[in-house]
Amino acid sequence: MSAIAQERLPAEAPVYGGSMTGFRTLFFKEALRFWKVSFQTVAAPVLTSLLYLMIFAHVLEGHVKVYDRISYTAFLIPGLMMMSVLQNSFANSVSSLIQSKVSGNLVFVLLTPLSHREIFAAYVLASMMRGMMVGSGVLLATLWFGWPEFAAPLWIMAFALGGSAVLATLGLIAGIWAEKFEQSSAFQNFVIMPSTFLSGVFYSIHSLPPFWQTVSHFNPFFYMIDGCRYGFFGASDVSPWISLAIVLVTFLALATLALEMLRRGYKMRH
Repeated sequence: MSAIAQERLPAEAPVYGGSMTGFRTLFFKEALRFWKVSFQTVAAPVLTSLLYLMIFAHVLEGHVKVYDRISYTAFLIPGLMMMSVLQNSFANSVSSLIQSKVSGNLVFVLLTPLSHREIFAAYVLASMMRGMMVGSGVLLATLWFGWPEFAAPLWIMAFALGGSAVLATLGLIAGIWAEKFEQSSAFQNFVIMPSTFLSGVFYSIHSLPPFWQTVSHFNPFFYMIDGCRYGFFGASDVSPWISLAIVLVTFLALATLALEMLRRGYKMRH
């Protein structure tokens, strides 16, 4: 082998850099996908949450008391913020993957030298970004109606990031599993929507009958919203440490499943 060839061989660093460039490219592509239609993907969910707040606060303020020192309007704000984070994190990853499947351009992602871990990270991080942007918008828009206490901001950030990661991963799993838009819509309508609405967004579970309180404790979405609410008020239905542990275990379980599906190319290489 010539000396010139030997000099050109040590390309380990550029190969690694190329891999990271591929990851960044996929991440930016996914982020740009929702940002180019931000009026629909970011502004519209913020408006929807604002309407929820205006309607429920107007009807139930003065009739519902959750914590002694907290108004019902202020109580609603963390729940609506987290609901927006969760729903939009899920919607981003599932819609991106199913659109790529239906349009046939998913093959261009699969043909790249990206590993299944990098594909997973790019989709999940971009979806988390959308969820966090919508959640921040909801929080800013609703502060006009009630000012939460921000008792423990780090807890707010921990549950917002943890919740968005869980739902982004769940959206990725649903997108891998679904083959048509109808299947992804069914997953969202019959799993995600009921789970978020029955997680304590609009009420404390202590106001429920004992049976439904027990059922609520099997809903991981409840722990995400309850833990986030603790960050605002320093009060919650469950210890934030227990809630955080459940969120992390849920994420690890879903991430393991999603990574294995990506590694095998489940329903992606047809």
